[in-house]
Amino acid sequence: MNTAKILELLPAKAREAVDPYFEAAEVLSSVRDSRVLRSLAPSGVRGMLLHRGKQGVPTTVKASHDVYFDWSYPADHPEMRELYTRAKQGQWDSDTWLDWSIDVDPMNPEVQLLPDDFMNFGKLEEFGVHLSRDERRTGKASMAAWMLSQFLHGEQGALFAAAQVTEAVPFFDGKLYGATQVMDEARHVEVFHRYLDTKIEKLYQVNDNLFVIIDALMADSRWDMKFLGMQIMVEGLALGAFGTLYQMTNEPLLKELLKNVIRDEARHVHYGVLALREHITKNITETERREREDWAFEVSLLMRNRFLAYEVYEEYYADTLSRAQWREVVNSSKGLEHFRHTMFRRLVPNLREIGLLTDRIKPHYAKAGLMKYFGEAAAPDLTEESMLRELDAGAIAAE
Repeated sequence: MNTAKILELLPAKAREAVDPYFEAAEVLSSVRDSRVLRSLAPSGVRGMLLHRGKQGVPTTVKASHDVYFDWSYPADHPEMRELYTRAKQGQWDSDTWLDWSIDVDPMNPEVQLLPDDFMNFGKLEEFGVHLSRDERRTGKASMAAWMLSQFLHGEQGALFAAAQVTEAVPFFDGKLYGATQVMDEARHVEVFHRYLDTKIEKLYQVNDNLFVIIDALMADSRWDMKFLGMQIMVEGLALGAFGTLYQMTNEPLLKELLKNVIRDEARHVHYGVLALREHITKNITETERREREDWAFEVSLLMRNRFLAYEVYEEYYADTLSRAQWREVVNSSKGLEHFRHTMFRRLVPNLREIGLLTDRIKPHYAKAGLMKYFGEAAAPDLTEESMLRELDAGAIAAE
């Protein structure tokens, strides 16, 4: 179905009204694998059509998974035990490690949350939206608040997923490490919410596409799918996103906050690789492995193409731009393109490492422009400190 041509036939108001539903249908219809579609469709309806994350009330998701006990308490995974030791030593207290007395003014041009060229204001002008200097600063500050809000929502999903996986993972050393991750995620929820609430004083609702992914993972009964979705996909992409903002901002409190979160997230992704590498290559059938490979690819595209900050659009630009024009602005914005680049630079090597980037799926990644990240270092080859040194040196270049 050519939705663009159908939309062109509609009056402008009708076109804008139905565009979200056409877009949701396009997202779901683009999923190639029927098994992946079946697993994502219920969450897609809850998130993109019913907007369950934006109704102002808590969301309930029925979770179902096996809890794995081992009463012999084995030392069954030396690498995970070493990661557990590092995690214990790496715990930090946000009250004492961060200077919350720092004044944060999102409109201060001398201490910017985001650089001036983060958004494509030139494209806005092409569409007839001419912003004053203060309006541009407001736009950038709102985009920063939107990004940090999605970080916060993602961390809440990670908190719940980490708790579930700690129950379900079959490695006892993995359970010990998982307990430290639950604490990490709680701290991340705390610091992102505190920053948004007391410094920026603005919180955006959860993005519908992020809701879809979190909703699907919470309801899945398979521990390795929770691991794949949260530890490899969401956490891996978050690690790249945090790195992007860490490099771009010159606001000192946010930079220090992100520095500590990045250290934690590097361990989380490493844990995911350790837990899944042998499981996927040795302990599941080829049919199951292919399903996970296809699922990872489809979710990669969903996260790359669909985090379009409509929440910002609806607040500021809905009266002057169409949704299609806003998509052009977002997709051509330098900062958001760099954001996507760093996300996949961290994700693709980890999919390779755990056996979900075979010759069967590579052509699809190549067509999507993601194979250029295949040769990058995976999580086990990166320490927390080496990653921060790379970021500080500006080694990740914007495309």
